[in-house]
Amino acid sequence: MSATALAEVYVYEMPDGSRMITDHPINAKHTRVVRVTPDVKGAGELAARKNSPVFRESSSTYDRLIRRYADENGVDFALVKAVMHAESAFNPYAVSNKGARGLMQMMPETARRYGVRDIYNPVENIRAGVQHLKFLSDMFNNKLYLVIAAYNAGENAVKEHQGIPPYAETQMYVRKVLQYQRQYSPRYRYTTLAANPPGG
Repeated sequence: MSATALAEVYVYEMPDGSRMITDHPINAKHTRVVRVTPDVKGAGELAARKNSPVFRESSSTYDRLIRRYADENGVDFALVKAVMHAESAFNPYAVSNKGARGLMQMMPETARRYGVRDIYNPVENIRAGVQHLKFLSDMFNNKLYLVIAAYNAGENAVKEHQGIPPYAETQMYVRKVLQYQRQYSPRYRYTTLAANPPGG
């Protein structure tokens, strides 16, 4: 897929007033297109406007993009959404004190590994974040705790400690992502998370 195609972002206003972002036009009734950004640079600039009402997002804004890339890479939709929630709270212009950026809080060097040209572009950021989750899943044989820990602390830290690193931040992060994953999984939607998180 070309960089231009990857950067194209459609922002729709839904009947309930919420916003939905996708990388292709949709044919849904009672929706209104708010903005289309066809160029790489422009898409990131739009996403980075923290005061724009277009980006006061709900937790469902990016569901179509999450579903697309989760399905393409064989990664659990609920896991991707949980990581996004924990990393950026669905804020496309989020920047951490360590320099991670965008919805999936990609470090610039990691983003470049997956061909990202505009790290604030929701389409590119989500695609790369999901591809990185797939990479970590393959590396750690789909062991969920290790995959989540590696997304936070890095794969080398998980290898070095042969498990979840003994960092308070990482252990809390794993618990948080697991809780969010259950929240976003249909089979757990109406249940309460059992109190057995790792490191607890």
